[in-house]
Parts: sequence; C-alpha cells; structure tokens
Amino acid sequence: MIRDSGFQAVFPLAIIAAATFLACSPEGNESSAPQETGTVAAAAPVSAQPPTMQELANATFSGLQDEPVQLVDGGWQGEPFVEGGASVPAVGLVRDFHLVGDVTGDGNEESVVLLWTSSGGSGTFDYLAVVGRSAAGVANLGTAMLGDRVQLRQGRLSEGTIEIDVVQAGAEDAACCPTQMATRVWEMGLDGLTEISSEITGTLSAADLQGPEWVLTDMAWDEPAPAEPEVTLVFEEDRVAGNAGCNGYFGGFEEDTEMPTNLSFGAMGATRKMCAEEIMRVEDRFFKQLNGVTHFGFLAGKLALSWQDDTSAGVMMFAPREP
Repeated sequence: MIRDSGFQAVFPLAIIAAATFLACSPEGNESSAPQETGTVAAAAPVSAQPPTMQELANATFSGLQDEPVQLVDGGWQGEPFVEGGASVPAVGLVRDFHLVGDVTGDGNEESVVLLWTSSGGSGTFDYLAVVGRSAAGVANLGTAMLGDRVQLRQGRLSEGTIEIDVVQAGAEDAACCPTQMATRVWEMGLDGLTEISSEITGTLSAADLQGPEWVLTDMAWDEPAPAEPEVTLVFEEDRVAGNAGCNGYFGGFEEDTEMPTNLSFGAMGATRKMCAEEIMRVEDRFFKQLNGVTHFGFLAGKLALSWQDDTSAGVMMFAPREP
C-alpha cells in the first residue's frame, strides 16, 4: 500500500522532471542511462520507527550521482555541466510515494521511497531507495534504478520484498511513451538493493483504467484539488461517468489504436443542479480540462491526464479510492 505522506518537495525542477514522462513526441528523447547504482552500508538499526518524510526529504542518498547527494527540502541541484550553462544535474524526492515495512528482515521498519534524477535533458531516471535508522542516524541502505521515464502504477511490500507495478518502454516504444506493463521485484541483501525478478504483464490501454473510482487530487502540478467538492472519474468500457463537484456527468472516450495512451473525451452530459459559486468554478474548470485531454499515464501510483487547449496545457492527477 502506498502511504500518502502529504509531503511536497519545494523544488522547482521537480515539475520539469516529473512532466517529461507525459511528453509524447519521440523526437529528441535519446539519453544515456546510468549503468550502475550504488548502496550505502549502514550500522545496525537502533529504532523500530521508520524515517519520517521530513527526515527523508533531508537525507543523503548514494547511487544517484558520482558522489552522495544531500537533499534539502526534498531536492538537490548540482553545478552546471558547462560554466554559465543552463543544464544542471538535479535530484528530487517524489511526493505521494512512501512504503513502510521490514525490508531488511531485522525486525524494524524501513522506508521505501522514489527519487528522480535529471541531467537537464529529456531523460528522467527514477530510483527506488531503502532508508532506515542506524546508530549514526538516518541511513540510505540501498538504491536501485527503475529506468528512464518509467511510470509507477502501484507499489507494495510482500514478505520482505518490494514489488512495483510499472509502465516501461517496450521493444517498439519510443522512450517518451512507454506502454509495456511489468511487475518488478527487489530485495535487500548483502549487496544492497537488488532486482530479483521482472514479469511483463501486458500492454497498457484505457481498459486498464477500469475498476477503481478515481478521485481528483491535483488540478495541476503543485496545485492540489480542493478537498471539497470531491471530483471523481470512473471508466467503464468506452464510457466514463463521475461527479464533477456539483453535477453528475457521463459520456464517451476514444483511444488511439496506434498509440494506446493517447486519449480523448467526447461531449459530456450532466445533471443541471446549481451549487455555490466556488463549487461551480471547480466544476467548470474540470470540464474544460477534461475536454482537452490528449494523453494518460501514471506518476507514483496516480493517474495523470494531460490536457491542452488553444492557450494553455497541464496535467490533472487522480488517486484510486481506497477500499
């Protein structure tokens, strides 16, 4: 289960790095992937309490750059690659992803988090990291790379292993637009965090959005949706329905047969209630953005709908409703 910590890193480049996985043009997406990741040996944990998100946002991580990286408020930025240049190495802690459990088998709980790294180009590499406590304090026990622009659908701990459902680039996919679904498994050992299995589970399509009721959590990057009114979205075959804040709505959608993550919605029918002005503003904006949706993907377990119109563009984020 993904624990939503409520923490949001205050780091401008996080928006740029997170947005790259939703860019659908395959042009200019060649990048050089790191070959190895690193781990940090740590002393025996001394506390059963896992690190908090505040501690994780200021922890030191290895295996991300040539030298260990000290986060400050969830982010790190290095020196420009070329003096006076705009391209800089950057690292960020991904919000909304935090698994807690005994990963090392020592009887104490550790934290499993997701980090992104960017060199200023189109590629954004994601990493899993296990963080626990030692006599010296919070310690990064292991780090492992997920890959370039890998999308995380769901994460869980199972009998000491870390299981991650991802969307990654298949043999025929451009790096920008992955469609291959897989379940990958890591475990902690003497050599640190090691991937022990990977099973391809299918090709992503809109059919995989059916099942849960999706609840709007973010109107845009770093703009949480208001707690009230609640906006929802449910996929059923070639139709959708939900509540836009005041009114219930329903309508159809289409996906691109050649690019299954391209998605568009038709005109929506809705009930005709009138609510308070602030609620109607939320509803009107939601319908406007829904009408402009062009693409879907996932980020840290959330459904991301990219939209654009003649004057603006953005991403709406939805979380599956917990049972």
